[in-house]
Amino acid sequence: MERLISKQLADWKEKPNRKPLILRGARQVGKTYSITRFGEDAFAQHVKIDFEKQRERRKIFDGDLSPDRLIQLIELETNVDIVAGKTLLFLDEIQLCPRALVALRYFYEELPELHIIAAGSLLEFEMERISFPVGRVEFMYLFPLTFEEFLINLSQERLNDCRPSLFDTQPIEEVIHERLLEKLKDFFIIGGMPEAVNTYIRSQSFKAVRKVHEDLITALIQDLLKYEKRLDNDLVREVLETIPQYVGSEIKYNQLSRNASHYKIKQVLNTLEKALLISLVRSSSASELPLGGNINKSSFKLCMLDIGLMQFLCGIPAGEIIQSEDLLATYKGSLCEQFIGQELRAAGGSQNHQLFYWSRAAKSSNAEVDYLLARDGRIVPIEIKHGPAGRLKSLHRYMEEHPKSPDGVVLNPGNIGTVAPVHFMPLYTKLPAAP
Repeated sequence: MERLISKQLADWKEKPNRKPLILRGARQVGKTYSITRFGEDAFAQHVKIDFEKQRERRKIFDGDLSPDRLIQLIELETNVDIVAGKTLLFLDEIQLCPRALVALRYFYEELPELHIIAAGSLLEFEMERISFPVGRVEFMYLFPLTFEEFLINLSQERLNDCRPSLFDTQPIEEVIHERLLEKLKDFFIIGGMPEAVNTYIRSQSFKAVRKVHEDLITALIQDLLKYEKRLDNDLVREVLETIPQYVGSEIKYNQLSRNASHYKIKQVLNTLEKALLISLVRSSSASELPLGGNINKSSFKLCMLDIGLMQFLCGIPAGEIIQSEDLLATYKGSLCEQFIGQELRAAGGSQNHQLFYWSRAAKSSNAEVDYLLARDGRIVPIEIKHGPAGRLKSLHRYMEEHPKSPDGVVLNPGNIGTVAPVHFMPLYTKLPAAP
């Protein structure tokens, strides 16, 4: 499976001031596969220690954490010579061996020429419990497949090349536009979880994909409860199954469970966020950068890990999406908001890997802009609505109150067009990646 993170890993390999790398991401998004393939393609050899499957190898890190000692023991265990510059050392499921996380500091300080990558699915839980080597490691994030990766793996590279960038002005050929919308509908159903995409490629069956989604949801909850045993299994599932109903809307805790206290619901949301199964979309005044500098902590929205899992939890029949003439009318537009949030998050978030929106509460009129995008020192407001015929009062209100954001973007199922100062772009538009 082709993943765009391969290019980022290759760039990391050649950095002169490289640090040990930690690849973060939720369960089942392809971390192990991506790193293993990178090791095979870019190095003479790679050594993998899986702390989940090879529990006995956790003992290597029980004593002295000097790199020379650790390398000697790893070579004895694996019967492979580890040569700096030629060998990739891959520590998988590193959250199960906290001492290995601590050891990354010493690899950076004493053996910086060695290429070392660590990965784990629930790292956030362990990082709160140990003395983490801040400043001595670097991070990358891996999410479910983006729409671009989805097209590439479906052998639709040429179609992907036809997708516009955010401020392109030339309309797409109508035949190509319709073809891209067809594939977008497929993506709304299948999503970007690698197992679901692989299953669809092999079977061409939405029914088979649905079974994958069902199994993934169960596995993700079970894995989560291994680390947070104090949580109630039924409440976790209830909250996770309820969230899709409110994607794109501001959330109140009592909407997510009728019986649980706000404290318990908040606890579940915090846990789901740490596990990267959901993302909080925070309300920012957008008065200046950074977007997180002035937020309303009492207002937030939610975005799920993957649109395919969301679609499964919503119980939307695949045929309803395929036959839809208006994706914004499907499930009240929530799938479209999930898609854009998911694509934006994979592109680095609104800013600093976080998602933001703008809202303004007033007695006479409330206003809300779906997402904010901070790139190249400016803030771009993004709405997900119909084209020029749609009501865009909130977007115009935002631009009136934020003169440093002179252009607004509306993402919709239509083609490219401009009614100054608003640019209308198709839903499948490429979002600019964070630097």
